Amino acid sequence: MSSNAQAPNIRHYLQFADFTADEYAHVFARAALIKKKFKTYEKHQPLVDRTMAMIFEKASTRTRVSFEAGMYQMGGSVVHLTTGDSQLGRAEPIEDSAKVISRMVDLVMIRTFEQAKIEAFAAHSRVPVINGLTNEFHPCQILADIFTFIEHRGSIKGRTVAWVGDGNNMANTWLQAAEILGFTVHVSTPTGYEVDQSVAGIRSSDSYKVFKDPMEACRGADLVTTDVWTSMGYEAENEARRKAFADWCVDQDMMRAAQPDALFMHCLPAHRGEEVEAEVIDGPQSVVWDEAENRMHVQKSLMEFLLLGRL
Repeated sequence: MSSNAQAPNIRHYLQFADFTADEYAHVFARAALIKKKFKTYEKHQPLVDRTMAMIFEKASTRTRVSFEAGMYQMGGSVVHLTTGDSQLGRAEPIEDSAKVISRMVDLVMIRTFEQAKIEAFAAHSRVPVINGLTNEFHPCQILADIFTFIEHRGSIKGRTVAWVGDGNNMANTWLQAAEILGFTVHVSTPTGYEVDQSVAGIRSSDSYKVFKDPMEACRGADLVTTDVWTSMGYEAENEARRKAFADWCVDQDMMRAAQPDALFMHCLPAHRGEEVEAEVIDGPQSVVWDEAENRMHVQKSLMEFLLLGRL
């Protein structure tokens, strides 16, 4: 392309709502195949000679390792940038950074603060942009969570997911996923930390129910999931949150209220004794390690889909 215009068929992945149920079915099917090949040491390298830029304004363990290892396994290469060694949105307008970076690479993954920043970058990028996490959304994590649920329990359609804790980027993304994939989310948050439907970007409240009591939210759930009480960037609120969230620790009683075969998930890092009891996260219903590993497999499928379409 000689101009800075976007290619007409370019796809970004900035929030869960960017794909249809049919596209998710494809991404999950490919992720299963890609994971199977990985487990049997069979090469899968459709992205040879492709380069991904990873831009981190928020620190990361799982996001960095899963994307970087995944891209190398697919035959591609990675350029790793942090705020300290790039000009993203500081000395250079974000639009200019997007125009420059996207002329040199095939794919960009960004982990940053405001969703508006990643939207602005994508609007001026010639290549697909992936949301590695923003304050508002964490689509790659929910992609991994749903893939993990499918692996263990089959289709998530018609199932119930209990979200216990902060009405944060994870909660927002679960609500989008429920609307698209046809399941229900039971949300229980402390007062003042509710999910905002307008921020979550969903059209109706048909696919979620709000519960004051976290125990009630867990009743009959097929999956119970939570996150840290204080997300990155909100550390100043630590003490206030610790008090407000005291009753929102996922414990064995909550798991007993859920279905007998309910799974427990947590996007990690976890604080045992705060948002979850050690007995739950280290217990037989927990699939957090599969969930963490599956970030890599679903993201490989996602990268393949964004760069090559349906294979």
